[in-house]
Formats: sequence, structure tokens, C-alpha cells
Amino acid sequence: MTGIFQDIAAAFQFLTRLPLSRLTYRPDALSRSAEFFPLVGLALGVAAAGIYLALSPHLPAMVVALLIVVFSSLATGGLHEDGLADVADAFGGGWNRSQILEIMKDSRIGTYGALAIIFSVAGRVLLLANLPSDILIQYVISAEVLCRWTVLPLGAVLPGAREQASQGARIAHQISGVSLAVGTVLAFGIVGYLLRTAMWIPVVVASAIVLVSGLYYKRRIGGITGDCFGATIQLTLAAVYLCGVWHR
Repeated sequence: MTGIFQDIAAAFQFLTRLPLSRLTYRPDALSRSAEFFPLVGLALGVAAAGIYLALSPHLPAMVVALLIVVFSSLATGGLHEDGLADVADAFGGGWNRSQILEIMKDSRIGTYGALAIIFSVAGRVLLLANLPSDILIQYVISAEVLCRWTVLPLGAVLPGAREQASQGARIAHQISGVSLAVGTVLAFGIVGYLLRTAMWIPVVVASAIVLVSGLYYKRRIGGITGDCFGATIQLTLAAVYLCGVWHR
């Protein structure tokens, strides 16, 4: 049980900015903890739902939606937004694999990256503000869970795109079949409990994003990086919100 709790703590340490710096380092901790990434999404989704329940009776829907997005960004330290921006700059400005990987390492943000962040934040705020109140909590939590589940199939199938060690390389091709199965059961079980028979829509959408983005990463750079994981997480988060708005 101690090992399980350590793996859960490692998942929170990697995906959030919670103060868990005293956690004992293990080389395989990140890949072992990946099966619990949906639980991190569950915790963040429940916190976001709490913000909605506390503020929605007093503030306009657009303001509440903005505060939820701000909370999500602060809780993760903008990790996934940074990945989305780097991927947009790299794939938008790079013509070949070496150029793409070089641009992706650049800490400066370019036009494509800035636009990606603007569209991501604005899109999520608008979608959240237009989610029907009777299903908002279910979709907020489901979105947080499913977007973090996407790391599992991508990490199970794709190799690392870089030769040198990186955070992405610690997951790429390191997710075991058992971890993928456990994480998938956790994610789909949570979403099924929340959305019942409507779960198939966001599940299919999330799976399609994994498939399309994974094939794209493989074709353009031969594998995946940490930034690519973050970009797919952001795309899936917005896509699940869209599922709720579409079927209002």
C-alpha cells in the first residue's frame, strides 16, 4: 500500500504544483505512477466543481468560467499550456524533424504559440460558460480525467522523439500494458459514473484525439515529447467541454 500511495503522490507531483518535494525519488516513479493520472484529473475536477458551486450563485457564468480556467492553470503551473504553445510554435514553424525539435526547446514564445494559448484559454472559458448547469459538474470532472488519461495510450505506444533524457522520455514507451489497463478502467469508470450512457461521446472524442495526434507526432518527429503530451491534454480538455455544449 505504501508503494501505491507513493505512486499516487508522484502522479500529483508531476502533473500539479502541489508541494510534494519531499517525495523520495525513484527512477521508475513517473512511468509507474502514470496509471493514477486520471485520479489527478478527478481531484482537479472536483476542486473546479467546488469553485463553480461556491461562486455560480453570486457571479455571472462567464466570470465563474474564467476563474475555473485560472485555477486549472495555476494548479498545474501552466505546464500543459506551455506544452501547447511549444508544440504550436514548433510544428507551425519547423519544416523538418530537427527544426521542430530545436524550436520546441526554445523557451521563447512565438506567434503560433501565443495564438494557441489565446485560443485555448478563450475557448475553454466560452465553452464552460455555455455548458448547461445541470451537466456542468459532470463534464468538468470528466474533461479533467479524460485529458490526463490521454498520456497513457500515447506513452504506451510512442517512443521518445529525443535521444537525450527528458520528462517526456521518462514516459514515452515506458507505460506498461498493466498501467494502461488500470488507468483506462479508472478513467472510463469515473466518466461512466458521471455521464452514464452519454459517456461514449467524450470517450470516443478523447480516443480520436489520441489517435490523430499520436499519428501526427509519429509522422513529423518520429515519436513524442513532454510538450506533445501537454498539447494533447489541452486539446482533449477543450474537446470534452465541447461535447457537453454540443449535446446541451
